[in-house]
Amino acid sequence: MRLGLGSYAYRWSIGIKDQIPARSMTPFDVLEAAEALGLDLVQYADNMPLDSLSETELERLAAMAREKGITLEVGTQCFNATQVAQYLGICRVIESKILRVALDAADSEVPVPELAAQLRPLVDNAKSAGIRIAIENHFNYPSPRMVELLETVKDDALGVCLDVANSICAKEWPEETIRMLAPFTINLHLKDYVIEPDPYGVGFRVRGVPLGDGRADIPWILDQLAHCPKDMSVILEHWLPLGGSLEETIAQEQPWLERTVAAARKFIEGR
Repeated sequence: MRLGLGSYAYRWSIGIKDQIPARSMTPFDVLEAAEALGLDLVQYADNMPLDSLSETELERLAAMAREKGITLEVGTQCFNATQVAQYLGICRVIESKILRVALDAADSEVPVPELAAQLRPLVDNAKSAGIRIAIENHFNYPSPRMVELLETVKDDALGVCLDVANSICAKEWPEETIRMLAPFTINLHLKDYVIEPDPYGVGFRVRGVPLGDGRADIPWILDQLAHCPKDMSVILEHWLPLGGSLEETIAQEQPWLERTVAAARKFIEGR
């Protein structure tokens, strides 16, 4: 398995919603960070949309990645056909072989045959460019429905970007999600979490921790994916909560990520 850096690992340094740092990380900064961590793969997600770059900037990003020996992958939140077509163009420029997209609550209301009909021409366009589309199990899209969609389209150019924790939000325990989606997985988002009871007994919360410090059974997860190609991307992310201030939180991102990278290397060693 090939470890890579996801842009969501720098959620706070990049900025999100109303939490914007004085100087936001750029796609070029993320490349530098990956190189410093000894990683040779970067996946830019929707928190760092590459459609904001000009074609000249995209070509410069691709050249910088080639110079550093880093492979690039692209992700977008939107499932709109026009935007997917735009991102397939971005994939061509930066030589990405994966386009990660996401389905969420609103998409779960669309009948599977209708969604499959929307998907097929996009998958055909991706396949003709040597690109595979990986649909992430993103929060509120149920995994059984994802399986139904994949089996309806039934194309090797379409698979799953498996996130090991997202589907807790869809009332699925991670082991359940992973068992269902592992056969279709072509891209992995790896993170860890704990489930903490409220000190006053008012429910509980799911909170991110560095990889290896939480409930995620990483060896078991990797065992479920033993059938995947040896060079499949394993994208490292984390759910570092917002602390007392944005500055304090940003100061924690790099140490969390370094611990996550070190743990991931131990988990995949010999696999």
